[in-house]
Amino acid sequence: MTYAAHGLPLFDSGLPETTDPKKILIACETSGIVRNAFLARGHDAWSVDVLPSEDKSNRHIIGDARDHLNEGWDFLMVAHPPCTRLCNSGVRWLHKPPEGRTKSEMWEELEEAANLFAAFLHAPIDRICIENPVMHKHAKARIRDYREFSQSIQPWQFGHGEVKRTCLWLKNLPKLKPTKIVDGREARIHRMPPSADRWKERSRFFTGIAEAMALQWG
Repeated sequence: MTYAAHGLPLFDSGLPETTDPKKILIACETSGIVRNAFLARGHDAWSVDVLPSEDKSNRHIIGDARDHLNEGWDFLMVAHPPCTRLCNSGVRWLHKPPEGRTKSEMWEELEEAANLFAAFLHAPIDRICIENPVMHKHAKARIRDYREFSQSIQPWQFGHGEVKRTCLWLKNLPKLKPTKIVDGREARIHRMPPSADRWKERSRFFTGIAEAMALQWG
């Protein structure tokens, strides 16, 4: 299967192509999972991150996503802005930093993450979805004009037998509907052992959720 306008090879998601293609920015994504789900439906989708794309796609921009928010996008999907300092599971490091780090560094990183999240939350784009884990109170207090998430979802609602609560902040988009509820409920991500790539694997998006977004929102 190819994206006809660019002749790019894509995975076959089984999704029907849209008759109303949109210009879509997938921010903070290196895996290409969400970008490819929208591409497979015929959208003009691009991913952007400070790191290269894992699939070496020529539809990936290396850079700060904030520099590309004013380029006429119809839809902004933020696949996973850095959440290490924002999420509940990481709040302990603000008070007792990991070895080799200082408390001052932890709070500076929290400020940076909060500013990035706010830039996406208030981006000049009509339709927005940001996904992140549940946030702690210090993060909420630092995000400009913070508002609570619109819904929370689980991978097992979209064909993956795993537990990983994900919150969605939505603007002008309907709540995502489950597509395939399965058994399993394995906390694979939570039990993942330490490694050099652990941060990347913990933030990797689920293909079933990406395809649901492309089908229901695209």
